[in-house]
Amino acid sequence: MTFLIQQTLLYAVPLMIVALAGVFAERSGIINLALEGIMIFGAFVGVWFVQMMQEVDVFIIASRTGDWMTLQLLALAAMVVAAILGAVFSLLLSFASINLKADQTIGGTALNLLAPALVLFLVRMIANQNTLRMTTGDAASWFMIKKSTLGIDRNTDLGFLGETFLNKVYLATYLCVIIFIVLSIVLYKTRFGLRLRACGENPQAADSLGINVYHMRYAGTTISGALAGLGGFVYSLTTANCTANGDVAGFGFLALAVMIFGNWKPLNIAMASLLFGVFKCIAAAYTTLDINGDGVYMLAEIGISSNLYRMLPYLVTLVVLAFTSKKSRAPKAEGIPYDKGSR
Repeated sequence: MTFLIQQTLLYAVPLMIVALAGVFAERSGIINLALEGIMIFGAFVGVWFVQMMQEVDVFIIASRTGDWMTLQLLALAAMVVAAILGAVFSLLLSFASINLKADQTIGGTALNLLAPALVLFLVRMIANQNTLRMTTGDAASWFMIKKSTLGIDRNTDLGFLGETFLNKVYLATYLCVIIFIVLSIVLYKTRFGLRLRACGENPQAADSLGINVYHMRYAGTTISGALAGLGGFVYSLTTANCTANGDVAGFGFLALAVMIFGNWKPLNIAMASLLFGVFKCIAAAYTTLDINGDGVYMLAEIGISSNLYRMLPYLVTLVVLAFTSKKSRAPKAEGIPYDKGSR
């Protein structure tokens, strides 16, 4: 159960933060289908940043001596850089959608096609191979919270809650949860959030009250890009073995499904992310999941094809959307270019 919960969180948290990215864009009136592409770009930027920073003396010493706090600061800096570059990359969508009034679906699709090609090109230039790694060693262990980093003996039993949430987990996971909560409050409990949502529901009415719709839509899409870039790096750090290869296993599109299933509401999105995270965990770790706790790996021995397990998250996505999409209520003005002269 401890393993299942930890792995579910690893998959659910990137989905949750990227789904919130979609909410910020669509609540402002911009359809951000480019979440997948921005995640890919953010994953590459974060991994490349960590790789380059390993040449700095302080991080060389930290990696050799196991200075956990310094390594966490490195991960935090990489998260910030990935978010900033993700926001910059999303400006392509903002400019096309707001200034040029281009079709937002096509613009997002174009970025989804551009990002993996660009990342693979850069990875081949940097590493002369198809995968960019943070380090040749076990980088994942650098950024984990473990008993030793908490000053606790490795043989000490922390109990169910301690073993689940304090041992062999990533600090980045908890940082993303905090960011999710703070931005959800910003979206629904602040003046900025109210204005942003007004621009996605009735931009003409918002404009008549003195709200600059163009600026708010730029802000919403930029925040969306920052969150998607951040989510991409967290995915590469916690799920993709600290690598970037121009692929995030469809997490951007799954995040869109989570957003629709969650009806563009943060609390619902968090619950939906946990649901999808469970199925993603089963798909990725079915060979080691022990249902009855007696050491027999039941899921691996019941005779179901491994391909079905890998398809499971996407099949669940299709089934859930088929039954819930009709009841979902998207922002009324999403996808509609705003013309200040029209009423």
